[in-house]
Amino acid sequence: MRHARQLKSTNKNVGDLLNTSGVSWGFFQGGFDLTITNPDGSTGCKRTHTSATGAFAPKKDYIPHHEGFQYYLSTQNQHHTRPSAVSAIGHDDGAVHHQYDIHDFFDAVKAGNFPAVSFLKAPGYQDGHAGYSSPLDEQTFLVDTINFIEAQQQWSNTMIVIAYDDSDGWYDHAHGPVVSQSHTSADIGPALPNVNGGMALCGNKNTDGIGGRCGYGPRLPLMVISPFAKENYVDHSITDQSSILALIEDNWGLPRIANSFDAIAGSLTNMLDFSKKQANKRELFLDPSTGQVVKKHGHH
Repeated sequence: MRHARQLKSTNKNVGDLLNTSGVSWGFFQGGFDLTITNPDGSTGCKRTHTSATGAFAPKKDYIPHHEGFQYYLSTQNQHHTRPSAVSAIGHDDGAVHHQYDIHDFFDAVKAGNFPAVSFLKAPGYQDGHAGYSSPLDEQTFLVDTINFIEAQQQWSNTMIVIAYDDSDGWYDHAHGPVVSQSHTSADIGPALPNVNGGMALCGNKNTDGIGGRCGYGPRLPLMVISPFAKENYVDHSITDQSSILALIEDNWGLPRIANSFDAIAGSLTNMLDFSKKQANKRELFLDPSTGQVVKKHGHH
């Protein structure tokens, strides 16, 4: 299976930081396990599912360029090597490099092996992407996963962050702020030549990482579900996807990734309340098909 155009970056990622500190973690993506045969008969790299709405053609479960850790030499699992045991999931395990199928997350947690940090990526047909997945498919994956996590004894110390890809389009009426200090008003305009002879995005002075545009693009949903999340609260702080990395780094006392936006990312802590009262809140379970509440606060 071809991955990320075979790019092999030697830069460090958050997985490397977690490894150095001995924190268990994993990236779990639908379709990564090549030993499975799907109900439709598809196997290996070609495993597929069809949207539950029947509106789309079958979509491959595994989408290689959605697997960010495959871009790095230190965390690549190009051969989709399987973990040696369920108890090894989330821990150093040879060539596995913390890369797993989505079912491995559920298998590990059911066995009492809940990684400290888990990145979950639905199989293609349930990832909410227009053209091959629907909101109902996405809802099914999210609700099933959240219900499962809330039923675990670790729920009282767990935080779920739901984040979305940065979609194309000009539908957002608010102009994104300029957040990178490498950007100046003089940079706004035609693209500037970069050090590699190509054309850099305006203001790009970062020669080691990936520079950003002159400010953020369209706004994206970012939701927190946790016993510590503030109720009925909309946070107006400026945050981005790298705010999630910054929270992981801060929670486990990790350093910032060099030349990365997590160093300037807004904090997610304004969405949280760590008081005892908040921590005692109970769980809420939904129906994955309808989205309706089926149980809350431990009662039907």
